[in-house]
Amino acid sequence: MTYDLVIKNGTIVTSEVTVQADVAIQGHRIAAIGEGLSGTREIEAEGKLVTPGAIDVHVHLQMPIGDFVSADSFFTGSRAAAFGGTTTFIDFVEAAPAEPLLDALAARQAKADKRVVIDYGLHMTITPTDIPKLAQLAAVYKAGCASFKLYMAYSHRLNDGELMQALEAIRDVGGLPVVHAENWDVISTLVARNLATKRTAPHFHSRSRPTLMEAEAAGRVIDLAMLVGTPLYIFHVSGAAVVERIADARRRGQPIYGETCPQYLFLTEDLYDRFGVEGALPICAPPLRTEADQIHLWEALAQNKLQVVSTDHCPFTKAEKARGIEENNFSRIPGGVPAIEGRFSMLYTYGVRLGRFSLNRWVDICCTTPARLFGLERKGNIAIGYDADLVIFDPDHKVKLSPSTLHEMAGWTPYEGLEITGWPAVTISRGDVLVENGKFYGEAGRGKFVARVKNS
Repeated sequence: MTYDLVIKNGTIVTSEVTVQADVAIQGHRIAAIGEGLSGTREIEAEGKLVTPGAIDVHVHLQMPIGDFVSADSFFTGSRAAAFGGTTTFIDFVEAAPAEPLLDALAARQAKADKRVVIDYGLHMTITPTDIPKLAQLAAVYKAGCASFKLYMAYSHRLNDGELMQALEAIRDVGGLPVVHAENWDVISTLVARNLATKRTAPHFHSRSRPTLMEAEAAGRVIDLAMLVGTPLYIFHVSGAAVVERIADARRRGQPIYGETCPQYLFLTEDLYDRFGVEGALPICAPPLRTEADQIHLWEALAQNKLQVVSTDHCPFTKAEKARGIEENNFSRIPGGVPAIEGRFSMLYTYGVRLGRFSLNRWVDICCTTPARLFGLERKGNIAIGYDADLVIFDPDHKVKLSPSTLHEMAGWTPYEGLEITGWPAVTISRGDVLVENGKFYGEAGRGKFVARVKNS
């Protein structure tokens, strides 16, 4: 048989095996894996790795925050993701106070559908004004939105009683709650205290959001999940104390999952001491932590104390970041950093090549476990019948990260100068070659919303 496309002689890497073989694609799916396969088009991959397309389950594209909107649109953000080997992402929906949740979901999809290059899903955010709408969760789940974002910080913060109600409602529809865990009462008090004594610089951002209080919030919501009887996924774990709360719960048999992000693996809080806007650029929440926390996070990924690396990609320009500096108020600096393009290769270079974890673990934390946890049933693996989301990865290709080598739109990167060895040569989404040898062949609107109705 002659297939539509065959990737020849590559080293296939999944979360479980590493083997040299051909991969055949027919239409949008993987049709065969073996030797000597023939295709109408063939791509030679000898000396390269063939992995599932990476999955980023935590991004903020076209996200409004106050007067700002995150710098990457659904088009530019998903294009940058494709350049970096990511073929699926999950973004967020937030309903207005009087807006039905299904209407909000449809409106967010309408913004994305005409722009996305790769496939995507959405988390539904549950705010205090959504607590009276919890009966609507069943319809939201049926519409393919199988995960629900809960905040313990900001204006979207749920109190403990509201958290319990939301967890119960999510449990009852079979969804997965995902949580931003920080103690907002303590943060608000520390921010106010620092500003009142003219401690206004970015240095005091991390000092106002202690890792101990992130761990306290994580422990509190873990206890609520145990009370209610639901799985739980904790976003953007920044330090050792939070890791150990998750690890303790998992040792007790609770289905608790944690992710970390590149900023916590590669950056530390001393960056907040740089002069002017440079100190404001890496502001994010939770904040950057210490080098000791960074080391602990790498070890946690190797030991399965953390299960996923996502990006929390939420970029703002230097001018937007500068507002808090101009106002002498670190709490006015929009939080978020870019990473959607570099994540997969950064984890290969500084995870696999440095011996921190194996090729298979790399694929597991970037592709397979994200797909499994978030109901992406045909993604995250290389197997017959799965979507043909594939990356031909050149393990020797060198890149120095900078705004000129990346395709993100913030105009800066916190990883400028970081040397990468290993970069995608080809990115394929549902059988379509989107990027090949640095050239983009995709188009806005070819990506699809993936309905998710199952999690593990």
